[in-house]
Amino acid sequence: MGIAGRLAILILMALATGCAGTPRTPPAGPATLAVWPLADLSLPGTSQADLAELITSRVMETAQADADYTLVERERLLAVLQELSLGSSELADEATALRVGKLIGARLMLFGVYQVIGSQMRLDLRLVDVASTQVIQTAEETVPAGNLSAWLQAAETATQALLGSK
Repeated sequence: MGIAGRLAILILMALATGCAGTPRTPPAGPATLAVWPLADLSLPGTSQADLAELITSRVMETAQADADYTLVERERLLAVLQELSLGSSELADEATALRVGKLIGARLMLFGVYQVIGSQMRLDLRLVDVASTQVIQTAEETVPAGNLSAWLQAAETATQALLGSK
């Protein structure tokens, strides 16, 4: 085998070795978590804007109480969104949200939706790894639609279940 052949083999070996990499270990300490505002998927005319904010706040309070997570400040998230001047259609895109998560230094993003159907309200939450975009954990709760106290308790219970395993 000539010099060119040996050189080609060495380059291929170097590339293969470089691609293998070592497994990443998660950083020590609490994971940085950003909570994206929950979306109301209820039928038009039945949703109430203040409720989305109220439920999101309960999710954030519950996450903040968990010592395994450091919550990204809501003001920081809003400042980045304003700086990027994203339209509402872009904000609904999870890929855009994950890009924003990277910009604010979040390792994890918490997304959620709720929907009132008939006499029930269903809340769905999911925890997503920002780097890999993989869903790590999901949680859901269904409670009576007309009971605000039950909605807030559902938000707390679902958040605790979601964050119970990283």
